[in-house]
Amino acid sequence: MGAATTRREFLSVSGAGVTTRLAGAKPGLNDTINLGLIGCGARGRGVIVPNFSKIPGTRFTAVCDVNSKYLAEVRERAGGQRVAAYSDYRKLVEDKNVDVVIIASNQQWHVLPMIAACRAGKDVFLEKPLGQSIGEGSLAMAAARKYGRIVQVGTQQRSQEHYQKAVELIQAGKLGEISEVKVWDYENYWPGAGSPPDCPPPPELDWDFYVGPSPFRNYNPNMYYKYGYDWFRVAGAGHQVAWGVHHFDIVLWAMQVNWPKTAFATGGNFAYVDNHEYPNTFSATLEFGPGPVAKHGFLLQYTMRTGGRRLTRAHGKCFIGTQASMVLDRAGYTIVKEVPQGQKVVSTGSFVSAEETVRPTDDQSRHFAGFIENVRQRKQPDATVETLHYATAVGHLMNVSWEVGRSIRWDGAHHRVLNDAQAQKLILRPYRAPWKLEV
Repeated sequence: MGAATTRREFLSVSGAGVTTRLAGAKPGLNDTINLGLIGCGARGRGVIVPNFSKIPGTRFTAVCDVNSKYLAEVRERAGGQRVAAYSDYRKLVEDKNVDVVIIASNQQWHVLPMIAACRAGKDVFLEKPLGQSIGEGSLAMAAARKYGRIVQVGTQQRSQEHYQKAVELIQAGKLGEISEVKVWDYENYWPGAGSPPDCPPPPELDWDFYVGPSPFRNYNPNMYYKYGYDWFRVAGAGHQVAWGVHHFDIVLWAMQVNWPKTAFATGGNFAYVDNHEYPNTFSATLEFGPGPVAKHGFLLQYTMRTGGRRLTRAHGKCFIGTQASMVLDRAGYTIVKEVPQGQKVVSTGSFVSAEETVRPTDDQSRHFAGFIENVRQRKQPDATVETLHYATAVGHLMNVSWEVGRSIRWDGAHHRVLNDAQAQKLILRPYRAPWKLEV
C-alpha cells in the first residue's frame, strides 16, 4: 500500500466544544489558539501536551500519529473525544479547527509536514533536528519565508536565562580569545541492543507510512519501541545529530558563525556490537574560520559514546579561551580562570575552584509559552528554522565525513562539499517515491 497515495480516514472528528474559525482568519490577541499535534510518541505525550496544555488561551483540537496506541493515549490526554484524531498528517493540516501545527514526529517527518503547514497558512512549532540531510534545510527555510509564517523550533535552551547569560559573557570577551570548543554526549548503553532479526511490525503501527520519505527497510524491533530511532537511517542519525543539535546551536550562537570550513569524523562499534547503523563511539573535529568572537578561527571537538558516561555532566560543552574556560550545560555554567603563563598548577587532589558558577532558574516551558506569544504578536522567534538548519547541518557534516571516510571541505554559503562528488551526493538524500520535497 503506497503511503502517499492512501488518504487514510481519520479515526474521529468529533467537533464538540470546538469553534471553527473563518477560513483565512488568524487568532487575535484574546482568541483561543487551536493546536494540532503531529507525533504522539515520547516527546509529544511527555513534553508537548503537558506544557502547551497549561498555557492560557490554548487548546488541542487535533492529534495525529501512525501508531494507533499512541494516538489514542495522547488524544485522551489532550482533551478526549472533542479532539480530532488522524493517522495522516495531511488531514490534520487541512483541518480548519487547527491554527498552529506542532511537529514532534521523528526527523524524517519534520520538513514535509512543516512545509505543508506553512502552505496551509498555519504557524508551526517544529521539534529538532531539522531533517535527515542538510539539503532539506534550504527548502524548509524557503517555505517559512514564502508563506510568511511564524516558525519556532525546539532548541529550547535558547529560551533559558543561563544560556543567554553565558552567550553574552562569551561574546563580551569574558573568556579572552577562544581557540577551541569541546562538545560531548556520553551515555552507557552497554551491553547494547543486540541484533534481533527483522520481523513484522506491531499491528498498531503503519510501518510503510512511518518510513515515509526514507529508503524503505523492513521493521526491526530495535528500530522503534526498544531503543528508538536515533541509531538507524530510517529515522535517525546518531547522537551527533539528535543530541548534538542542541550543543551546536549554542556554539554557533555564542561564536556568531553559521558553518565550519572543514569536517572530519571517525568512529565505530568499539564498546559493544549490535545492529545499530551508527557508531557507539564517535569523534569529530571541525575547523571554523575567523568570526566576530574567534578572530583567528577555532576548532570544535565533538565526542560521543554510549559505552560509558565517565562525567557527571554527561551532555555539555566547554569554551576554552586565553583568560578562562566555561563549562556549560543544562545544569548551569562554570567559569574557571586560566593559569597565567609561568605559573605552575599545584595538584591538590581536587578540581580547580571555580571563579563563577551559575545554576538555571527556569525550565523549558518558557520556550513553549514564548512561541504562543510570538504567534499572537506576529513576531519571529530567536529559535528560527534558519538557526535549526545550521545547527543540524553540523552533525550531518560529521556523518558525511564518517561515511566517506575522509575530511571534507564545506562551502556553507552554497550548500556544497568542495571537490568531493561522493560526499556531495549525501548532502540531499533523495526522497522515496511518491513523496516529493517541494515548496
